[in-house]
Amino acid sequence: MVTRRDVASIVGLGAIGAVTAGALASPAVAQAADPNESTFARIRRTKKMRIGAVGGGAPYYMKDLSSGQWKGFYIDIAKALADDMEAELEITETTWGNSVLDLQSNKIDIFFGLNPTPKRALVIDFSVPVFNNAFGILCKKDFKPKSWAELNSPDIKIAVDQGSSHDQVVSRLTPKAQISRLKTADDATAALQTGRVDAQCLITMLSLTVLKKNPSLGQFVLPTPIFATTSNAGFRRENDKTWRDYVNTWIDFNKGLGFIRNAIITNMELVGVTEADIPPGVSL
Repeated sequence: MVTRRDVASIVGLGAIGAVTAGALASPAVAQAADPNESTFARIRRTKKMRIGAVGGGAPYYMKDLSSGQWKGFYIDIAKALADDMEAELEITETTWGNSVLDLQSNKIDIFFGLNPTPKRALVIDFSVPVFNNAFGILCKKDFKPKSWAELNSPDIKIAVDQGSSHDQVVSRLTPKAQISRLKTADDATAALQTGRVDAQCLITMLSLTVLKKNPSLGQFVLPTPIFATTSNAGFRRENDKTWRDYVNTWIDFNKGLGFIRNAIITNMELVGVTEADIPPGVSL
């Protein structure tokens, strides 16, 4: 796990919560829960912070099937956040598709790794960006398009996981292409591997991970112009915004420390991707 021990002695991690210092010291933490208790107040009272994690979501989330232990850069980030909240981290396994529902139903307090789409913003709140991620294309070996315009052709077959940000991107940028909308990203990768499509749209980080696992799949292309999204944390919508505001402060502070970038790079290496593999023009 990535730690911040080296920088903690210099800057003092307690400074992260300066904007909510009054809430942290509130005697309300000793009171019993009530139906209107905010997420922030409940975490402080119970000393437990609940997150969702995706079992097959490397390098974001990785679950060891034999030990049940979780790894991944969002696990490291969540653990550090829980430590600063003086809380124990509780992990509930979920899926990318179910994470918003889990937030809405109060199963989890936060989910890292969501793109802030307008549709999602109708029902949940988002944090500031944790990092940037460009959309790329995994292509069969004999196909190397240079631009989105080149992909926007009736002769091109592109696979995506239905309803995802990948789906939204190709629907907008390549409406003339033959778009295969499949249940999961793994299904889309399988369609590419078996030759049913020419390409699969995936964000850069996932593209590099998939290609490292299966180099024979093809090649990674970053079409121009570069089209990027952000990876954010999602929250259940509630009137009290203290939890969201605290996490925003925490993210900005730890981005400034370099901790978040280090967590990402270190966990990318766990799946065989190094910083040198990140294409020029892509900034975390």
